[in-house]
Amino acid sequence: MQVLVEPVARLMEELARLPGIGPKTSARLVFHLLRVPAEQVYALADALRDLRARTRFCSICFNITDVDPCAICSDPNRDRSIICVVEEPLDVLAIERTREYHGLYHVLHGTLSPVEGIGPDDLHIAELLPRLRAEVPVREVIIATNPNMEGEATAMYLARRLAGSGVKITRLARGLPVGGDLEYADQVTLSRALAGRQAME
Repeated sequence: MQVLVEPVARLMEELARLPGIGPKTSARLVFHLLRVPAEQVYALADALRDLRARTRFCSICFNITDVDPCAICSDPNRDRSIICVVEEPLDVLAIERTREYHGLYHVLHGTLSPVEGIGPDDLHIAELLPRLRAEVPVREVIIATNPNMEGEATAMYLARRLAGSGVKITRLARGLPVGGDLEYADQVTLSRALAGRQAME
């Protein structure tokens, strides 16, 4: 005997495919949607439909946008001589929240991962190279991939590909987080913090 009606079971199955949502969370979400006013459910459905219909990737930096080129690439006040290379669009949001960076971006949409069969051709690496010779020549590329195995491999690959281009290649500094205790820091973090130490003024 089937306990769940087909529409409920189907939505639970679809929600469970989303990252970070397992069967229990998807069940809670579905039963929540059954209790709220219909307008809220229809508003969610419209937002999901709009997400697919009205968003695209910027043809220059590959960030998510609703206009092409995106607002960052078309902003005349951005420093066009610096490109920050990130893994995902969420990384652009994180850096923009700091209000410290005023250059352009290049979104790879992933990292190199031989285990998962992701190679250079699966990322937006080839599209970065022509950008270095734009109207305003790029003087610096900041590699801002995550400090994990895949991010490090991608950073090293990018550094090799960009070597000889005449462009300065930098990597985000890494070290101890503000508010962190030395006793809880791992060996790699501590060694990077020591290597990246700065003079106190």
